[in-house]
Amino acid sequence: MTNWDAAMDEALALAVRASAVHDVPVGAVVVDTTGEVIGRGFNQREASHDPTAHAEVLALREAAERIGSWRLDGCTLVVTLEPCLMCAGAALQARIPRIVLGAWDAKAGATGSQWDVVRDARIGSKVEVIAGVRADACAALLRSFFEARR
Repeated sequence: MTNWDAAMDEALALAVRASAVHDVPVGAVVVDTTGEVIGRGFNQREASHDPTAHAEVLALREAAERIGSWRLDGCTLVVTLEPCLMCAGAALQARIPRIVLGAWDAKAGATGSQWDVVRDARIGSKVEVIAGVRADACAALLRSFFEARR
């Protein structure tokens, strides 16, 4: 799959659902090798009182459940905001070979901005990172959410 717009559009729609439950609007999908979405998630920390209820973790959990394996070899994680350390680590643990992201997270990103754990030579994993897919739309959603909070 070379055009990630449709998957990012779905992730953006999920991010809107996160704002509806008063959480940071981040959405994520896991796409299999055929391009089918097999996992979906949006931030639900506030609603679930669970610090691990990030969009990426929830999408990875659903994908693993659907295929019956924690190994998501060949799958792609598509997320509206660059993953944090926890989510980047979860992607590594799931053996995700590719992460597609919308907006960079200059404050807490862990796939190239603040840290780059998914391509750290000490880990031995080389995750492909494709950044900037629908970046303006992803950033606008986040900006709008935080402006409303100020």
